[in-house]
Amino acid sequence: MALNFANNNSLSAITTKPSGLSGGSMNLISTQTASGSSTISFTSGIDSTYDEYVFKFYNMHPATNNVLFQVNFRDGGTNYDATKTTTFFRAIHNESNSEALLQYQAASDLAQSTAAQRLLGGGLGNGNDECISGELTLYNPSSTVMVKHFISRTATYDQNDYILDCYIAGYCNVTAAIDGVQFSMSSGNIDSGVIKMYGVS
Repeated sequence: MALNFANNNSLSAITTKPSGLSGGSMNLISTQTASGSSTISFTSGIDSTYDEYVFKFYNMHPATNNVLFQVNFRDGGTNYDATKTTTFFRAIHNESNSEALLQYQAASDLAQSTAAQRLLGGGLGNGNDECISGELTLYNPSSTVMVKHFISRTATYDQNDYILDCYIAGYCNVTAAIDGVQFSMSSGNIDSGVIKMYGVS
């Protein structure tokens, strides 16, 4: 059996990109900053220009204690109520080192539901330093044939001094194009935070 070795010894020695590699460029489309906002909605720039859209959210902080950060999708109408099926699992660990676990969390997933999808598996507090950060990727939202897949991963400092590492995957089970994405808290406003939307070419 033949063995293949890299010709370059370090990244600094690479002078050209192999011809088989292409794409993957992140193109910033828009940035929104929350300030006592009931929702943050992206309604323009989600079209057939890109097959992949990435939403990165930074230090999303709620005005109300013990709430959930969540997302929903618009499929051509005026409401954010696209039918979704999802799955959810998380790892948690607390500051006192008294609990750590990895679990599938059935209470956080959806089955053909129009409800918003939670992006964390525990209560987000409104203490000054409590927040959630992470990203959500939406694939091929302009398809009018296939379902529209999405995945998300978040890190949360919750109200009980836990780190929550949450993984969410699902699909919008609609044939209409997804033309809007909306983030919100399950109750009250988004006190502060930044969300950026990128197209991946």
